[in-house]
Amino acid sequence: MAIFIPAYGTITSLELAQIFISHVFSKHVLSVSNVSDRGSLFVSSFWTNLCQQLKISRGLSAAFHPEADGQTGRVNQTLEQYLWMYVSYHQDYWHTWIPLYEFAYSNAEHSSTKKSPFFTIYGRNTSFDSIHISQDSPAGKLSTKLQSVQKVFKEELESEIRRLKKYADRDSSIPSDFQPGEKVWLASKNIKSTRPTKKLSERWLGPFEVILITSSCLCNGSWFTLYSMCHY
Repeated sequence: MAIFIPAYGTITSLELAQIFISHVFSKHVLSVSNVSDRGSLFVSSFWTNLCQQLKISRGLSAAFHPEADGQTGRVNQTLEQYLWMYVSYHQDYWHTWIPLYEFAYSNAEHSSTKKSPFFTIYGRNTSFDSIHISQDSPAGKLSTKLQSVQKVFKEELESEIRRLKKYADRDSSIPSDFQPGEKVWLASKNIKSTRPTKKLSERWLGPFEVILITSSCLCNGSWFTLYSMCHY
């Protein structure tokens, strides 16, 4: 089971301890071991002493050893993909979607265990099929939102599996040239946006129509400035 807690990048070791006590220690069976990266918070004397007091065996992942925290990285990446689908253009109130994602994550079947975290811990999954609430009531609207989040997360998880398989099976072949009239998507990585952060912004923009193929490319788009040539 995963626990997702929004926090600032300036969090201190004391604040980390308070979050751990409030969200993990007080609600779940105390863990006997803890593996983390080598960030300054996790190697601080305060965190070390806290783990000793709680009798938690503390482990640190080896430097340049992605297998140690690869699962966490993949989960965080999926969380980001989920959030950008739901947050507003100004990306405010993104933290209100995290509990719904946590529920969807814990109620989804995982490829390694073939069971959901909920089933592993509690012996059953949560199903909305037997819930009959008026869709016009506040409770009904919340139930609909939970079902929607659950469906989107399942689709996103399946999409991630297909994406990983695609990368594993891909070869070094060069894609065919685009032709005028075709639709293309542009990676947003190097395109400026008015949104607060790229992390919760669209990965791809478009589709745009290919107008002309020469040594450069020109795309139709009324919402950003067009230049006479765009070199690659």
